Amino acid sequence: MHPNPVFHTQTPARNIAFARARSFGILAVSAEAAPMLSHVPFLIDEPGETLALHLLRSNPIARALQTGPVPARIAVSGPDSYVSPDWYEIPDQVPTWNYVAVHLTGTLERRPDAELHALLDRQSAHFETQLLPKTPWTTDKMSEDVMARMMRAIVPCRMRIDDVEGTWKLNQNKPTDVRLRAADQVASSCQGSECAQLAALMRAADGHGG
Repeated sequence: MHPNPVFHTQTPARNIAFARARSFGILAVSAEAAPMLSHVPFLIDEPGETLALHLLRSNPIARALQTGPVPARIAVSGPDSYVSPDWYEIPDQVPTWNYVAVHLTGTLERRPDAELHALLDRQSAHFETQLLPKTPWTTDKMSEDVMARMMRAIVPCRMRIDDVEGTWKLNQNKPTDVRLRAADQVASSCQGSECAQLAALMRAADGHGG
C-alpha cells in the first residue's frame, strides 16, 4: 500500500466492491523460504466478510492448509499506467505510476470436499453472467468422468476477511486541471485495454486545488 494517505480515501465497502468486480488476485501465504503465491479467481459473499476459492490439491498453499487455517492476503490489482511528467504541463514534475490496488487480509482455511461442486457452479455462473447474451456454460456440460477427475484435483477454500486496504493512486495530489490533463494523455497515449478505465477513474478522483 502506498504510504500517502491522500490515496487511501475509499471506504471499505468501495474497496470490497472493487475486489468483487475483479474477482481475481494474487493469494499470498507466508513460508520459511519465501512467501507462497498463487493467482486465483474468487467470489466474495454479499456482506463482504468471506471469499471462496479453489486450489489445485498439489498447490503448496493447499498442502499448508492440511494442518489447519493460516493467515493469508489477496492482492487485487486494477488498471494501471506509467504517467509521464510532460503530461502535467507544469515544470519540475517526476515520472510516476497510477494504479488501483486492494489488499484483503484474513484467515484461509480448507473446506470440506462436499462443498466443491457448489463452489464451482457459483464461480462459473458468476463469470459466465458477464458474457451474456452468450448461453452460460454449466458443469452439466461435462461428462461424469471428466468432472470427477477435475474435482479430485482441486480443493475448496474459504478466507475470512479481517482487514481491507485500498490504494487508489490517481494524481489526487495534483491540482484538478493538472490531473485532468494527465487523464486525457493516459486515455490517448498509454497502451493497454484498461487505459480508458484508468483515465475515467483519474477524472473522477478528488483534486486538491486547481
